[in-house]
Amino acid sequence: MTGYLAIARAGHDKDVLYVIVGEDETHVYLCDGRARGMARPKKKNRRHVRIIKQTVDQSIVNRLLMKEPVYDHEIKYAIKQYLATRQFP
Repeated sequence: MTGYLAIARAGHDKDVLYVIVGEDETHVYLCDGRARGMARPKKKNRRHVRIIKQTVDQSIVNRLLMKEPVYDHEIKYAIKQYLATRQFP
């Protein structure tokens, strides 16, 4: 799931859009590039996020999987691109 977009379903950050930057058995680690940057990702239970079946740019996904540096401005840009292409009724 690393590289997918996700929306928080519970907690004080409910309805905030994040990028999944890491995962373990029961938790995912989320960044939005603003309040939660790559330096300190948000640890959230998998049950408390809704996964959006769309990934960010493939080069970012590859760098996340290879544990190479990804910068906050790249995460912000990926979220901004998703929101710009999203169809509103």
